Amino acid sequence: MAEPESTVINTNVKQKDPSKALVIAVTTRAIFNLEKEHKLYLEKGKEEYTRHQQANQDKPLPPGTAFAFIQAVQYVNKKMLESNPAENDLFDILVLSNNSPESGARIINSAKHYGLEISKFCFVSDEDSTQYLKSHGVKLFLSADRTDVCNALQRGVSAALIFQQEVQAPSTPLRVVFDGDAVLFSDETDQIFQEHGLEGAVRYEQAMEAVPMGEGPLKSFAVHLGKMRRKFSQEKSPIRTYLVTARSGRDMGIRAIKTLREWGLAIDEAFFMDGAPKGPILAQIQPHIFFDDGLHNIQGAQNVGVPSAWVP
Repeated sequence: MAEPESTVINTNVKQKDPSKALVIAVTTRAIFNLEKEHKLYLEKGKEEYTRHQQANQDKPLPPGTAFAFIQAVQYVNKKMLESNPAENDLFDILVLSNNSPESGARIINSAKHYGLEISKFCFVSDEDSTQYLKSHGVKLFLSADRTDVCNALQRGVSAALIFQQEVQAPSTPLRVVFDGDAVLFSDETDQIFQEHGLEGAVRYEQAMEAVPMGEGPLKSFAVHLGKMRRKFSQEKSPIRTYLVTARSGRDMGIRAIKTLREWGLAIDEAFFMDGAPKGPILAQIQPHIFFDDGLHNIQGAQNVGVPSAWVP
């Protein structure tokens, strides 16, 4: 596998062991607000965009949707190392960019300006930059480009689409909210629901209660997060995880809880919404990131200012 065209190692940051770390790759448009620059790129082309980025290379870019999530992840690393200075099980952040290294200077300078601990900046000229995810050991990929996300999922990497929005930076600890079906779990029950309605789905769940559900696209990321979470007592943990699902707790909750137990994934709080909107509960949790496969739920989360990531 060829290396990306240019990988810039950030020497200001302690490099992590990728075989042990939870490696997260973010694109520049997920971590910074580059909407104005992206519009320029689409309307005027690459050369004009590069000129603009070079002319503004010392002007920090405004934070994007995934920015607060990355800051919270850094806080977890800090707490991990305070607890055990030899800890290897840390988050490792790399930025994957279709910029050339020349226009990428602004990205690097912006990360330094905000004190973001990004270990590598990978500037890739290929159309499909996701081919480099596996070689870097990436466990989660966040992008503002739908094609990128679909390609990453097809390559077996947990991935989600970030929508640009104004985000209130929530306080620590790191709070991550997962939807259930088609995110943590497979979409088997969703398919039964489409074909046979709610009653059919409830009957199926009751019949399958003792059988763990299939794995969803974000299962491996969630399990690694859970492993890090278990290094702390519940009161002292710098990580909190939530399940917010449209399932009803009475009819369809037991199998979900049994599956999580089978995976050894301790979730701090689970909310079975029985089809009610998720926005109000998300507004209360104030997560750094919310993963869901339903665009209506993503919209509801955006309406209450919650950073959202769609799992197509």
